[in-house]
Amino acid sequence: MKHRHRSELPLPRRNTLGTHSLALLAGVSLVPVSTAFSAVSPSRNPALVQPGHTATQPGSSAESPSAAGHAASAKATDRAKRGVQTPDRRSGAKSVIGKAESITVSQHRLSPAAAASRQLETVPGGVSVISSKEVLRSRNLTNADLLAFQPGVFAQSSGGGDGLRLSIRGSGIQTGTNYFRSGILLMFDGLPVTTPAGTPYELFETLGIQYTEVLRGANAFDYGGLQLGGAINYVAPTGYTADHFQARVEAGSFNYNKQQISSGAVIGKSDYYISLTKSYRGGYQAQTAASSFGVNANYGYRFNDNVSTRLFFRYRQTQNGYPGYLTRDQIETNPKQAQALYASLHGHRIQPGSKFYGDMTTIRIDDRSKLELGFDYQDAPIDIQNTATAQRWGYKTVAGVLRYSRNDTFWGHKSETLFGIDTYTDLEAWQTNRSRTNTGIYAKIPFGTVLRHSNYGGTDNYFHIRNNFELFHNFWLTAAGALDFVQRSTEVTYPTQSSVGTSGLGFTPRGGFRYVISPHASIYGNVSRSFQPPNDWQLLSGALYTSGPAQGLNASGVKLDNQTATTYEVGTRGEWKDIRWSVSYYYSDVRNELLSVMTPLSQLYGAATYSNASPTTHQGVEASLETDLIKWSGGKLGLRQSYTWQDFHFRHDAVFGHNALPGIPAHFYQGEIRLDLKNGLYANFNTQVSSKVSGSYDDTYYAPSYHIFNTTIGYEWPHKHRQVFLSFNNLANTHYASIVVPGYIAAGKQLAVFQPGDGFGVFAGVSAGFN
Repeated sequence: MKHRHRSELPLPRRNTLGTHSLALLAGVSLVPVSTAFSAVSPSRNPALVQPGHTATQPGSSAESPSAAGHAASAKATDRAKRGVQTPDRRSGAKSVIGKAESITVSQHRLSPAAAASRQLETVPGGVSVISSKEVLRSRNLTNADLLAFQPGVFAQSSGGGDGLRLSIRGSGIQTGTNYFRSGILLMFDGLPVTTPAGTPYELFETLGIQYTEVLRGANAFDYGGLQLGGAINYVAPTGYTADHFQARVEAGSFNYNKQQISSGAVIGKSDYYISLTKSYRGGYQAQTAASSFGVNANYGYRFNDNVSTRLFFRYRQTQNGYPGYLTRDQIETNPKQAQALYASLHGHRIQPGSKFYGDMTTIRIDDRSKLELGFDYQDAPIDIQNTATAQRWGYKTVAGVLRYSRNDTFWGHKSETLFGIDTYTDLEAWQTNRSRTNTGIYAKIPFGTVLRHSNYGGTDNYFHIRNNFELFHNFWLTAAGALDFVQRSTEVTYPTQSSVGTSGLGFTPRGGFRYVISPHASIYGNVSRSFQPPNDWQLLSGALYTSGPAQGLNASGVKLDNQTATTYEVGTRGEWKDIRWSVSYYYSDVRNELLSVMTPLSQLYGAATYSNASPTTHQGVEASLETDLIKWSGGKLGLRQSYTWQDFHFRHDAVFGHNALPGIPAHFYQGEIRLDLKNGLYANFNTQVSSKVSGSYDDTYYAPSYHIFNTTIGYEWPHKHRQVFLSFNNLANTHYASIVVPGYIAAGKQLAVFQPGDGFGVFAGVSAGFN
């Protein structure tokens, strides 16, 4: 590895509809019924417009005849019952053919999640959509529950708190659970939550989500997601899709309880959705109590058929206990204990009230082009009380996005173009360290004395353009490129003064292909660059104070290089009969990878050691498979599986040679057998299997492999939005490490670098929606 440093710690898509073309034999002629009526225009039907998406891409497989014409939405019926008018009701028409023979053809729409999935099929790479309808069939504690069964996504929770360990394709693989997220662009409804500091995680409540888009690696290009891990986009319900009133309660082991109430409605040209959540969990492990309260709301208004806007607001306050880390033997013998250091200091972290304000305005210029303008503002205060020093953080950031899309035909070939500008800027970013104990070097200073104050700054600016071109029938080429300009700075203003600033300009090209073999299957490939600057606070990684009250804290910043990578990807996705699959292989040549390491000294001050690594390789396979094993008139028995193989290693490192990068398993599998009966009863039995995980860069210290089993039984009232479930997790009460934050060199010693997963638990839930 190169130089090592230490720094402190701070998470309307247009619904594409095709037109049925029917032909009736009348005499000797065939007459297409599609000429007798116009397809529903999403721009004229607000029920079909979902926020937070890039442009519709007609002419792709998303508009194949087999994709059009789906079952009429029950939601539309609900709207009618509530007296909600739809501006354009042309869901069907009559055509008189021959001698007064008439046929009525109904035009139907996809569910929002299905429409998003259809849209993402135009991306030549690994993508997926998670429908919250599926996720809500069992417990929703953290994003580890929401992101389960997603190949290539490693999402693990420790202690049931919001500090998730999240990595896609090796992004931020050493980042601990109480850090800002790194290496992945996270969004709400197409608006960025990621900032120059990374992504604060407390706003990501799992309830109040309609569906979630996962775009792995460079496949997040259209969103300006140029980081190694790609992007995750959480899309909220609107008044057009939500129940008028809804309530949900979950409860179970470890004193867990969670409540949600929500409401959504359409009022003239306006609609609204609001969700309130509250949760508490005492914790499986000592000192992991967690509580939260949150608000998730949006308001939409349609000025006319072509212009609409949607305002977003999120608020959430959280408090999480912090148990520290355990050794391998401690997890095997007593995973409920907290690390002695953090237990003695009663470590915890408070987010006293983070706020997110946003707006996305959509202007449909004509039938071929659309403009989206968005902005958001965040205020994320943090109070970390983990160690002998208290850390107060203040982050206020603003972001703006512009996306212009258009569809054309050149010389008989379809063309889809997207131009975007994404910018994120720190308005205010600071950190103050204060004494929190009256022992050791703090014995002679008053409690709460300021030890150090530092400021941070950063801006990210991405200008990107992408074109999909149908070279010949069903064979699409993708060409794209982005200019990246970033700035980072850090300064210490007390007890001494120092400052460091960096800036960088880069070009990020992308090329790919997609061949639609049949209406239900395709192959794809791409070659892409990624670009990832360090989080602004990571620059405060210079020399330490060696005396005085600030002893052990960083006295100055250093320059860290931007991480870049070239990634090659090939894959296939589709369905055949009762089998649905998605498989991708990728290979990334990574330069200046931003890595972190934890040492006993860094733990003492709530810090981590950062470095730009020598060249590294990231490669892997991401595979998902869903199969209907048995189907009969009363239901079906199915199997879904997700498998990830990942090989991340150094290349000719001066110290570690070709060692594997620690902190993440090489093999990770999730499988589930599920029974769904038409009377509403459902049940599943699932497993999670992980290979061993290295806990040190010298690859001599490992968390053992493990497998855990879970089961759920539930009932959904047919044709009603009511549900109950009962889940049993970790049936064998297996002791295992769910999270590994690696140390530097183990040298035969047992390092405290592991956090345990939950033991056996029972959870139940009930939800009811009314219209």
